Amino acid sequence: MKISYQYRLKPTREQAAHIDKTLDMLRCQYNYQLAQRFDWYEQNRCSIDRCSLVACHIPELKDKPNRFNQQATLTQLKKDRPWYKSIHSQVLQEVPKKVEIAFDRWIKGDANGKRSGKPRFKAACQYKTFTYPQFKKEHFINKRITLSKIGDIKVIVHRPIPDGFDIKTVSLTKKADGYYVTLSLDDKSIPQVLPDFDAKNIVGIDVGLIDFIVTSDKERIAAPKFLRKAERKLKSAQRKVSRRKKGSSRRKKAINKLGKQHKKVADTRKDFHFKTANSLLKRYDVIAVEKLNIKKLAKSRLAKSISDAGWGQFLTILSNKAENAGLKVIAVNPNGTSQECSSCGHKVKKPLAQRMHNCPNCRVSLCRDLNASLNIKNRGTHDLKAQIMSSTKSL
Repeated sequence: MKISYQYRLKPTREQAAHIDKTLDMLRCQYNYQLAQRFDWYEQNRCSIDRCSLVACHIPELKDKPNRFNQQATLTQLKKDRPWYKSIHSQVLQEVPKKVEIAFDRWIKGDANGKRSGKPRFKAACQYKTFTYPQFKKEHFINKRITLSKIGDIKVIVHRPIPDGFDIKTVSLTKKADGYYVTLSLDDKSIPQVLPDFDAKNIVGIDVGLIDFIVTSDKERIAAPKFLRKAERKLKSAQRKVSRRKKGSSRRKKAINKLGKQHKKVADTRKDFHFKTANSLLKRYDVIAVEKLNIKKLAKSRLAKSISDAGWGQFLTILSNKAENAGLKVIAVNPNGTSQECSSCGHKVKKPLAQRMHNCPNCRVSLCRDLNASLNIKNRGTHDLKAQIMSSTKSL
C-alpha cells in the first residue's frame, strides 16, 4: 500500500538560502538539457511534404539525448562547474528524468496517446521541487529530518507516520508560504483494498456552477465560489505587483503576498472537496458521476466559474478515496442527462438558462439538475449491472 504525507519545514536562513540556490541550479540544468533535446529534434526532423523531387539533402543523424546519456554528463558538469557539488548526486540525476517525461509527452503522448503541449524553459523561481529517490527512515526522527547536502531541518509533524510504513522517496517543495516535504510511504504487508460495496446503495450526482452538486436524493450543496469571493483581495495584490519596479525587493514581497492569496484560495477549495467527498462516501457505496471533458469545458465562456468550482480535482479525490475504501465510483456518458426525462425517457430540449424540467409527455416537473442526477443514477445502475455480469461470466 502506497500513501503520501506532506509536512511543513522550518529551515534556518542558511538552509533556506541553500535550498533556493539548489532549486536555481537545478532549473539551469533542466533548461540546458531540454535545449539539447530541442536541438536534436530540429536537426533530425525532415519535412517530408517539402522535399525536392530532384535532390534532397538528408543530414547526418545524431544520437538522440536520453535520460541515461544526459546523466552520464553530470560527472563532467561537476568538474567544469564545481558549485554543482553542493547538490546530492541522486537529486541531480532526477533532472534528466523530468526532462525525458516532459519531452516524451510532447512527442509520443501518454499511455492513452494524448499528447501534451511543448515543454517550456523554466524562468527564475519556476522550478520549485527536487526529489531524493532514496531515503533512510532513521533520518526522520523526533520532528527533525536530515537531507543530504542541506542538513538537519525542523519538521512540523501534524500526524505521525503509521507503523510498518517505509519512506521510499522524499520531495522538497517551495511554496508561496514556505517549504514543504512530501514523504512517499509504502507498506508491502498491507494488501490492496478489495471492492466491497452494496450495489443497491447508489447515488447519482450532477456537478454544476450554481449548486456544486445535486444528488439524486434531492440533496444540494451550494457552490462556494472561493475565487469569486477572493477577487477583491487578489485584484488589490495584483495591482501592487504591477506598480512595483521589476527586480526590486518590494516587487518580490508583493509577488509573495499575491502567491499566498492564491494558495489560500486553492487550499480552501481542496479542503471543501475532501470534506464533500468524505460526506458522500460515508453514506453511499456506489457514486455515479458524469464523464466530463473538463479541459474542453474550461475553454468556454464559463471558464472562470468552471475553474473556480474545481470539478476535476473533486472527481479525482472522490475516485481515489473510494478506491482506498473499497467503494465504487462509476463515470457514465454525460450526453443528454439534462435533456432526457428521468421519468419516461422523453427528450425535452431546453437552453442552459432554463432551470426547470417540464416534460410534456408524462407531465413531470422538477429541477433541471435533479433530473440530470436521476438520469446519472439510472445510467450508473445500468453500467454497474453490466460490470457485475461481465465479471461473473469471466469467473
